[in-house]
Amino acid sequence: MDGNRRFAKELGLSWEAGHIFGREKLEEVLDWCFDLDIKVLTIYAFSTENFARSEKEVKILMTLLKNELDTVKEDSRIHQNKVRIQILGRLDSLPKNIQQSAKTIMTMTKSYKTYFLNIALAYGGREEIIHAMQQMGNDIKKGKLKVKEISTDTVSSYLYTRGLPDPDLILRTSGEERISNFLLWQLAYSELYFSDVYWPAFRKRDFLQAIRTYQNRKRRFGK
Repeated sequence: MDGNRRFAKELGLSWEAGHIFGREKLEEVLDWCFDLDIKVLTIYAFSTENFARSEKEVKILMTLLKNELDTVKEDSRIHQNKVRIQILGRLDSLPKNIQQSAKTIMTMTKSYKTYFLNIALAYGGREEIIHAMQQMGNDIKKGKLKVKEISTDTVSSYLYTRGLPDPDLILRTSGEERISNFLLWQLAYSELYFSDVYWPAFRKRDFLQAIRTYQNRKRRFGK
């Protein structure tokens, strides 16, 4: 979800306003996914690299994230549509109040299995793979795992996304054409789509265009 700050700057608004518009856009996109019966949505909300931003911006982003988690917790759409929410990333690096909100909403929705909303917080694709390697190493030392047993399925089972399907489509807004450390293992066979539109200005027609482009591409994997 890229382009919040540039969107605000072009309108002569503060970068804080850009993030607020970005948060509101996410609520729209969630409705679009319900309309299209898209079962799994993973959003990149805050990367490990984002901690390098100014102390003021990080503090404001943390406040917005906390408010959003608390809002989602009470969102009737989540419970009516049986949306399981999972937080992907290093929760221990986030403020305690966000950790608590994240754990609460995951516990509240853990029995839901109709839709899946994954929120990547303090997330980095390389860090996720390193974490998986560390966990596998620990299990090898304990005798729970043998080196010769390691396969792609084994690695996947140690990732934050274990139990979830790999993404069919990776969509990035704002004209940037790079992955920026997002789901590096999982996107091996994903279709990539880059939109020139800033995230807060992203419209349903833009979303549908991405879906149509995905549908028109020839999927040769496995053939």
